[in-house]
Amino acid sequence: MARGDWVTVRGGGVFGLACGYELAKRGMKVRLIERARIGAGASGGTVGMLSPHVPDQWNAKKQFQFESLVMSGAFWDEVRAAGGVDAGFARVGRLQPIAKEAGIALAEARAKDAAENWGPEFLWRIAKVEEFGAFAPVSPTGLVIHDTLSGRASPRRAGAALVAAIEALGGEVILGEAEERGPVLHATGLAGLEALNAAFGKPVGSGVKGQSAILAHDAGPVPQIFAEGVLVVPHADGTVGVGSTAEREYTDPTSTDAQLEDVIARARALVPALAGAEVVERWANVRPRAASLSPMLGAWPGRAGHYIVNGGFKIGFGMAPKVAVVMADLVLDGIDAIPEGFR
Repeated sequence: MARGDWVTVRGGGVFGLACGYELAKRGMKVRLIERARIGAGASGGTVGMLSPHVPDQWNAKKQFQFESLVMSGAFWDEVRAAGGVDAGFARVGRLQPIAKEAGIALAEARAKDAAENWGPEFLWRIAKVEEFGAFAPVSPTGLVIHDTLSGRASPRRAGAALVAAIEALGGEVILGEAEERGPVLHATGLAGLEALNAAFGKPVGSGVKGQSAILAHDAGPVPQIFAEGVLVVPHADGTVGVGSTAEREYTDPTSTDAQLEDVIARARALVPALAGAEVVERWANVRPRAASLSPMLGAWPGRAGHYIVNGGFKIGFGMAPKVAVVMADLVLDGIDAIPEGFR
């Protein structure tokens, strides 16, 4: 495609916005259409943990994610420079308490895998929990896994930052409906997966409801914490995001209930510094989960000029920089660098 031609992106979640930004950066006229609001689905949540899978049993998915996480610092810096809005990104690292003595040997083995697969710039190490001050998790062994690759970003600020960058580069962000111009990238989350299920006559994806919350606590730029399914992410605005449930069965996609109260209680027990922190928001929505458990990327079979960018279940913000690059390469230059497992 010639630079300066139109490209349409459908969907105002992080995948659609990141693709729109990358296309605009490469000189395309971008029209991004979002029917409801920016971050109306999973990308409007509260957590924003950008963290890697464990570094053992290396595969193409983990390599793609690693490269995207490495890119994240420069990506969000460029977005801020383009549009003037800060996504709150920081490579703060992550702590995972080691609950049992048996977990120490596994953590040591994975430290060796990280050295091999991540290289020397980022660490996966065993450390004493006392190294991390007041905002640290309870650890029965007194030890934590500390990785320095993980980062955080505020989901809503990230969405606003990408909108500002797209518009600063001459793109359009339209709320409502509008005519499609040029090739179309469908980054429409759960609605998109449901459309694909109907088009293909088989289930290729579904939704998983997640509930999370925002607590008022200014922890500063300290590591985020993960243990037994509970995520605790200190943000740049003096709040902490905690989550999340994973509900395959639900009736109301945006309601919160006792399951979230349990997550909040577990987060307080995990991080005693949160004991008195006020809950300032409770949130729920449905996250798009591809049947493959990987992002679903590429040309839409049988629809020339249409492309799918979907399925960023739990890892969308971390994957978005690299997803945007490979989709722009495919749409603009016909270069297909999509991992086989993402097709």
